[in-house]
Amino acid sequence: MPPVDDVRNASGPTPPRTGPDDRERVAEHLDLEAGRLGVPVLDDAGIRDLLQSTRRIAVIGASAEPGRPSNGVLRGLHAAGYDMVPVNPSADEVVGLRCYPTLAAAVAATGPVDIVDVFRRREACPGHAREAVAAGARCFWLQLGLVSSEAGRIAHHGGLAVVMNRCTLIELERIRRS
Repeated sequence: MPPVDDVRNASGPTPPRTGPDDRERVAEHLDLEAGRLGVPVLDDAGIRDLLQSTRRIAVIGASAEPGRPSNGVLRGLHAAGYDMVPVNPSADEVVGLRCYPTLAAAVAATGPVDIVDVFRRREACPGHAREAVAAGARCFWLQLGLVSSEAGRIAHHGGLAVVMNRCTLIELERIRRS
């Protein structure tokens, strides 16, 4: 079996999901965890400071479906007192809040946001990083399961703090327990 660090060049039995995109996705997750992604990401203390100083969070990919993770996170953060701004071109309202088709439309209508929290496929993340930079957000946050070095570089070079592969609600609960 090849070493975990050599996943890009792995050979042998084919896992159920295969292909260059899957290997790159797994490799980026491993690189993030090993500190080799090439993009600085906030550590626990930085996340604590960010969440304690944040008031407004835009959720890109917010879903009106109660069973979706984005819905539960949006609902939980709203209940915790954050001003939430759902963004999804396919929805008019999410958890009783007006939903906007783009981040730019949300910021134009409601004002700036501190965190842009993304619940979209990995390939959509670089475009959302550009939107977050243009919107003047403080942080570009990719939810649990999402890692994109390209999106991270865009956000970091645009002056934003970066968080990847972490859930805003889980992190808030962790901070509250400590």
